[in-house]
Amino acid sequence: MRTGARKRRWPAAVGLVVLAATSGGALGAPAAAEGETPPGQVDFPTHCPAPQEAGLPPADGPTTARITVDNPAPQVGDTVTVTYQVVRTPAVNPVGGELPADVLTPTGRILLAGAQSGEVTVVGAKRNDPVPAGAALPAVTMTGTFTVTAPGETTLAPGGYTLHTSHLLDLDTLCTPDAASTAPVSARLTATALPTANLRSVFLGAAQGRPGAKVEVTAAGFPPGAVVTVAGRAGAAETADRASATADERGTALVELPVTDRATTAVIAYEGAAWSARQGSGPAAYTVIDAVAPPAPTVRKVTATVEPGVLGMTQTGEDITLGAVPYGDGGAAPGRIGTVTVTDARGGPAGWSLIGKVTDFTGPGGIRIPGASLSWTPTCVAAAGSRSVCTAGSAGVVGPEGALLASTPDAPSVGGTFTVDATVTLRVPPYTPPGAYTAVLTLTLS
Repeated sequence: MRTGARKRRWPAAVGLVVLAATSGGALGAPAAAEGETPPGQVDFPTHCPAPQEAGLPPADGPTTARITVDNPAPQVGDTVTVTYQVVRTPAVNPVGGELPADVLTPTGRILLAGAQSGEVTVVGAKRNDPVPAGAALPAVTMTGTFTVTAPGETTLAPGGYTLHTSHLLDLDTLCTPDAASTAPVSARLTATALPTANLRSVFLGAAQGRPGAKVEVTAAGFPPGAVVTVAGRAGAAETADRASATADERGTALVELPVTDRATTAVIAYEGAAWSARQGSGPAAYTVIDAVAPPAPTVRKVTATVEPGVLGMTQTGEDITLGAVPYGDGGAAPGRIGTVTVTDARGGPAGWSLIGKVTDFTGPGGIRIPGASLSWTPTCVAAAGSRSVCTAGSAGVVGPEGALLASTPDAPSVGGTFTVDATVTLRVPPYTPPGAYTAVLTLTLS
């Protein structure tokens, strides 16, 4: 039965400090050479009123303490384990007789300041040697954890601690730093911010060409409005090939780069006066050759039929037929471009790109539906054993400007067989005159 027991709980952490108390650990501070003060060991005046039930006067005097951390140089987001060792306390045995073994439970708090502020709650194990009547309570060790939330130097200073005894009665001896003084800093840690990812990249419309060939370059991942320089590179040095453009609201810059320098082996993109790992893209391989025979583009005719009440599309042979939409309502005419098989057996380091462009849809009386009304959602699957990874283009508008249907990256070893397809949708405006509307979809492999 507990009589007159008093409990005290430390408040939760201030600010963004994440608390997690653990139990266990050694009872005392690690041994140091005789006459040598361990690093981080500090003294501060404390006031330790005895529990009311003990009928003893307050104990005032210095507390000798030490705080250590398991990682003095963490990154933001890391969890740091802290250890608070009370080497000596003025608090005394609060019971009238001998205090038995393993009845003392310590709790405390560590004060954070600097780059990160708040408190860390620490807890120790219920483990002690017997304490004679009237003798000072023994050394204790408490541990806890917190999450680093800010870069820079954070200091750790000892705060108040409670020595709870559970013999005869539950008694709490609360020791707090003297109100007229502040506990000195016992430990420090310096946190570093997480590295910022560089998402800048560059894609080439062709991976090889004759001297003077103009290469379509897409630089992506740049800040909107940034001036992006696209340049040739030979090893770590830039060549004479250079062009620039301004990134659009999506951070993309489209550049046509004439490659005239035979030394060019790659293309890079960057913002600022010169390329850097923080503001530039990785290189995309390019080969200058005497002659190149690009594969002939495949041309497909797309026919859509608008008729009273129903919108339909037809296809013959390799033509694409889209679904019909009703006159008046308009709407989406769905379909597929059909399977395109790409076989890469060159054995070189260059990947490939499959680009699609569509003309306007022309109907009766010269009525047009803009080619930008056709959108697609591409897919691409690499056959088993292929060395390259096939990436489908983004879902969106095809249009006369063209869009990427699928591609594989440059790599030391490329090749394979790839199955490419896409679902397409033609947005037909309301009250489009009935009839058949035809456009030409051109797929170019390079």
